[in-house]
Amino acid sequence: MPLFESYDRRIKQINEALAKYGIGSIEEAEQLCLSKGINVREIVNGIQPIAFENAGWAYVVGAAIAIKKGCTKAADAAEAIGEGLQSFCIPGSVADDRKVGLGHGNLAAMLLRDETECFCFLAGHESFAAAEGAIGIAKSANRVRKQDLRVCLNGLGKDAAYIISRINGFTYVQTKFDYATGKLNIVQEKAFSKGPKAAVRVYGCDDVREGVAVMWNEGVDVSITGNSTNPTRFQHPVAGTYKKECNEKGKKYFSVASGGGTGRTLHPDNMAAGPASYGMTDTMGRMHSDAQFAGSSSVPAHVEMMGLIGMGNNPMVGASVAVAVAVEEAARQNA
Repeated sequence: MPLFESYDRRIKQINEALAKYGIGSIEEAEQLCLSKGINVREIVNGIQPIAFENAGWAYVVGAAIAIKKGCTKAADAAEAIGEGLQSFCIPGSVADDRKVGLGHGNLAAMLLRDETECFCFLAGHESFAAAEGAIGIAKSANRVRKQDLRVCLNGLGKDAAYIISRINGFTYVQTKFDYATGKLNIVQEKAFSKGPKAAVRVYGCDDVREGVAVMWNEGVDVSITGNSTNPTRFQHPVAGTYKKECNEKGKKYFSVASGGGTGRTLHPDNMAAGPASYGMTDTMGRMHSDAQFAGSSSVPAHVEMMGLIGMGNNPMVGASVAVAVAVEEAARQNA
């Protein structure tokens, strides 16, 4: 039985990537990681338990490359992990074309460097996938940063924000936007735990204007949009408007579009063009993003369909950060 999904379509370029660093096989890559005390697949499954087998193995390859490159800093390890993820992209796929594996590595590296102060999951509605990604970051990133990374979730709907906060132990930030003055008022903040997860701040908004105000309130430096829920109603307009305002004020803001791709909920053009056409959510992402991923922010099967691996884009952000931190910590212990 193959080690993971679509093994035959992937193994050639995986072996080529490993050979560049003197690693003989994917099994040898895992032994290298385990010998340094890093159980990569366990870390990945801990972040999104429904991820495919190939997700765990992709991070194994990435971590092994980071070790072979002698990475001692998590940010550098994250970039090396991106090489491993890229080797899993099926040739000719959307993910391969957009170099999404390298993109994930570069995003994680950004979150591990102190220049990035605030990262936002910008969702159509607060979701468990955003929570999975946020937990992965909250539990690991600040172990290697000088200054703690602030993480927030910004989505449509106050009820959903409250529920996600309560279930996951985040801090719910209730806001009321004054449409006459354009001012965002904080009504209350409620932390649902005392650990690192309480540092994740969750906002639920009524509309785009409030969403943009939340971005300014947190001073977001980097964000990743959700994908198929409310894309025209919330996250893409928020990211695009905030991008424009940041440009006007000379603030650096790096916007990542989670994906799009075939078969999303908004696809008036897909009816005639079939899977060759990407649909509206993908198009909107292209209009504001500095980097665009492929597939769902949450559903492993959809990211797999795009030719990357079976893991949602949001949880992948958490996994990339967590595995990179594990590489730095192992390097310290083995020094």
